[in-house]
Amino acid sequence: MPTKKSIETVEELTDKLSRCTVTIGTGISGMSMKRMTDLRHHLRSQDVEYRVVKNTLTQLAAQAAGRPETAELLEGPTGLAFGYGDPMSPIKTLVEYVRTNRIPLEINAVLLDGTVYKNDAAMALASLPSYQELIAQLVCQLSSPASRLVTVLAKPMQGLVSTINGPLTALANVLQQRVNQKS
Repeated sequence: MPTKKSIETVEELTDKLSRCTVTIGTGISGMSMKRMTDLRHHLRSQDVEYRVVKNTLTQLAAQAAGRPETAELLEGPTGLAFGYGDPMSPIKTLVEYVRTNRIPLEINAVLLDGTVYKNDAAMALASLPSYQELIAQLVCQLSSPASRLVTVLAKPMQGLVSTINGPLTALANVLQQRVNQKS
């Protein structure tokens, strides 16, 4: 018979799993309570929720949320980070925090758009540019051919102006010299 607390936990996890854009599974072995509290506080300031979860309750919530692939994130004692905005931001935030504070937190897997990335693939996601950076790169790539086209199309006009302007400049110089001679 499930307890009231277990039912509430499953409901809360179901809500989080159905709303989040990215879920990050971490191992929590070797983490002190102080470091865990500091990690939670830092992630919360970056709009990322972090929960230590029971695997069986998480599996029930994953089934209820329609995300059965979440079960692949659960390996031993597990903590889950839930990101709700840009999916790359929570990954980068977590990896950077672990790296700079040298805490023994292992990122086991990342669930992103229905695909589970494990071990090295999960860490590789942290090195990808953010959504805004990718958009900026795309705009730059798309505008580059257009600006080159404008330059190529403007060259003949510049040549025509130079060709027409050459004799006129020479004529103006000759007339200016004549005026100088007369004065």
